[in-house]
Amino acid sequence: MEASGSDQRAYQSVYLAWLGETHLLLGDLEKAAGMATDALAMARNRGERGNEVVALRLFGKIAAAGDPPAAATAEARYNDARALAGQLGLRPLVAHCHLGLGKLYRRTGKIEQAHEHLAIATTMYREMDMRFYLEQAEAETRGFA
Repeated sequence: MEASGSDQRAYQSVYLAWLGETHLLLGDLEKAAGMATDALAMARNRGERGNEVVALRLFGKIAAAGDPPAAATAEARYNDARALAGQLGLRPLVAHCHLGLGKLYRRTGKIEQAHEHLAIATTMYREMDMRFYLEQAEAETRGFA
């Protein structure tokens, strides 16, 4: 069955965010930020609030990936994404934001805050049986030893 034009458009903002994730993984923060900007604008223009969360979280990841990280920006974007995900009942995205915050705080030496967010992420992943991400959160927590 072929998707209609409107079906395809419904996924454009999240596709842009995923493309931004790819650029982030490749280390091209500038291209990643461009994709995140486009994804966020498109999601907001179309009222795609779940995709807005994905784009906001991507902005957090991009800011956290800098050397040095843009900690205040990363923290703000992760918190924006987490708040909206919470309003929408998107628990996996809430957990992902906690994991991102935990990694950010660990990287910036805010150990108490890192522990707090990693513990929340770990608990949420365990409750949702999200084993792949649970392993990531647990590995990040073990990194303190």
